[in-house]
Amino acid sequence: MKDERGHYYTPSLQSPEVRMYVRDNNGVIEFRLYNPAEPIIWEKHQWVPYPAILKASEMFKERGTGRNPLALYDLEIAKKLLSC
Repeated sequence: MKDERGHYYTPSLQSPEVRMYVRDNNGVIEFRLYNPAEPIIWEKHQWVPYPAILKASEMFKERGTGRNPLALYDLEIAKKLLSC
């Protein structure tokens, strides 16, 4: 899907208003979260390259929280959106 902010998908079916935006920045796919209930997230956080997300997820796993930090970031969906 696409709107004035760019290409996006809905990372959580429980919260369809929350959108994950994706873009290609010189061959690197980047992600940025938008939640209308918390617009400060969009305002304060910039685009995050997928390699940085992978690195952060490894650090998260080392803490042993049992949560999957990659659940919101779907590289395959991002690639498909950007190829349209």
